[in-house]
Amino acid sequence: MANAQADGQWYPPEWPERIRALAGGGLTPVTPKRAATVMLLKDTGEGPAVHMLRRRTSMAFAGGAYAYPGGGVDPRDDDRHIRWAGPSRAWWADRLGVDEAGAQAIVCAAVRETYEEAGVLLAGPTPDTVVGDTTGEAWEADRSALVARELSFADFLDGRGLVLRSDLLGAWTRWITPEFEARRYDTWFFVAKLPEGQRTRNASTEADRTVWIAPRGAAAGYDRGELLMMPPTIATLRQLTAYATAEEALEAAPARDLTPVLATARLEEGEIVLSWPGHDEFTKHIPTGGAPA
Repeated sequence: MANAQADGQWYPPEWPERIRALAGGGLTPVTPKRAATVMLLKDTGEGPAVHMLRRRTSMAFAGGAYAYPGGGVDPRDDDRHIRWAGPSRAWWADRLGVDEAGAQAIVCAAVRETYEEAGVLLAGPTPDTVVGDTTGEAWEADRSALVARELSFADFLDGRGLVLRSDLLGAWTRWITPEFEARRYDTWFFVAKLPEGQRTRNASTEADRTVWIAPRGAAAGYDRGELLMMPPTIATLRQLTAYATAEEALEAAPARDLTPVLATARLEEGEIVLSWPGHDEFTKHIPTGGAPA
């Protein structure tokens, strides 16, 4: 089992107190907000690399941790008719375990956040193309308006006559923030391949650096305690190490289990045991009056 002092597992200092409050009935869990995040991949001579950003240490949630581009669902994207390529909304609803409006909003969030934070847009003028260049003042004005939520993604696509390429995404896994966390998200993780001709850039105000890194190398950095990550991030990195190309990962996505992973905390022999089902490496034993071990 990984040790909290040896690896890079993100563990907020307020968690033990909040866990004890939840176990004692003194904490009411907040409702998680829907979110999407994207593991953007590109092939290299040594296998696929994934695009990651490091959240600014000033961020209230997971400051200093490495993550993928992602963010919350915009409810304005759930009922607008948008030009759509790839599997139908009904197919995505079945895959994601939500209704069709919710599926559209979640897929839109994945594509929007990738554009907002990495400058990569999974959309094009026709159902079988992607835009080749998203630089320039007009594009940046639109991106800034999206970030500020002055412009919905549906309106952005409509205004530029673009088709959302849902076929370029693969739903990978789903994690729900623990009940004792003050900021909770129900997050769908997607995998995507960097479109030909597009390049990533650090377009996020929430990140102080971005990297392209091999999943195995990123996992090794976490294991050495050099890279700070939340459990779903390191878990998905370890899963990606099985694939030799970005296309292989995309092809594997439809068969993956999307049963939500939700951490649980239970009282056991004078300590609180924090665990994530199916992911034993993240288990923490918290004395009723002390720090985790």
